Amino acid sequence: MPLRQPDPLKNPERPYLALGLEGSANKLGAGVIQHLPSGDVKVLSNVRHTYITPPGEGFLPRDTALHHRQWALKVIKDAMEQAHIKMQDLDCICYTKGPGMGAPLQSVAVVARTLSLLYKKPLVGVNHCVGHIEMGRQITGASNPIVLYVSGGNTQVIAYSQQRYRIFGETLDIAVGNCLDRFARVIGLFNDPSPGYNIELMARNGGKGGHRPLRLVSLPYATKGMDVNLSGILTAAETLTQDPRFRANPTEEELCDDSLDIFTAADLCYSLQETVFAMLVEITERAMAHVGSKEVLIVGGVGCNERLQEMMGIMAEERGGSVFATDERFCIDNGIMIAQAGLLSYRMGFRTSLEDSTCTQRFVVYHLF
Repeated sequence: MPLRQPDPLKNPERPYLALGLEGSANKLGAGVIQHLPSGDVKVLSNVRHTYITPPGEGFLPRDTALHHRQWALKVIKDAMEQAHIKMQDLDCICYTKGPGMGAPLQSVAVVARTLSLLYKKPLVGVNHCVGHIEMGRQITGASNPIVLYVSGGNTQVIAYSQQRYRIFGETLDIAVGNCLDRFARVIGLFNDPSPGYNIELMARNGGKGGHRPLRLVSLPYATKGMDVNLSGILTAAETLTQDPRFRANPTEEELCDDSLDIFTAADLCYSLQETVFAMLVEITERAMAHVGSKEVLIVGGVGCNERLQEMMGIMAEERGGSVFATDERFCIDNGIMIAQAGLLSYRMGFRTSLEDSTCTQRFVVYHLF
């Protein structure tokens, strides 16, 4: 694939510090990052608080924004204390400009503007997707990968070309994280720590006690070239919960009787994951073949799913490539990724004026250089 142009960003002559604030969905995060003259990057703090709703419920923008306003001071204070620095030590304050949910974005932007005015620090608005990618590259050491960005609000295959990120494929309807979360609500899984993680546990452990082999139930497989459709597979999975063969709470006798034609909630979680992840692996492999890449970087909240990493690893190994991924500290929305992307922009001379320190729910990655 075409090589990245030489990095125009040289090592800093002195240490730089940035505070990053993230609140595009139900995670409120604050983190402090330091860029050193040696070229090293240090994560000084990475604090997060999640708005969790009861089982079967999603999170509304208004309620999520209220959560962010209530927790902002504590999360930021904890981040600064863990970093052992003061606001006066910062070079800039970075915040998520978009995309995301409008009301939560606005709540965090107000906090960022207030801190900027109080401590006379420049603002840097950050694209949420770029934050995920740049933090993933920093943590894993991936140089020029095909990026699979999978979260509650985004599903995209991205590569860097001619000084900007290019989208090679994406969902045509709902995001993969939204698909998994909505099915988790249908079968009544807890939202703590997250519905997607609880689906992963169900799919991993199998029937009662993990002793019964999981059954792969047929679900629609909808790839459209480089794109995927996920709403149909969600509807099919939801419909199957009304099927007479479905057992929400199977007995031990039913699980042990191989002659019964039944399937459980664990079977559906397993089948949904396997089918959706196979679709994502397919379009990622197409992008790798198209640009000649040997690296895949998985970012976003769904990126910490170990089964997705395993399936992607099998594909990459067959192509002589490798997969890069991070754990939940950096995959799930966090403030440190905003600090990292923002500080890189700041060192390149980018600033966000007070007049332009707005938010947008439609902030696509290919608009950025």
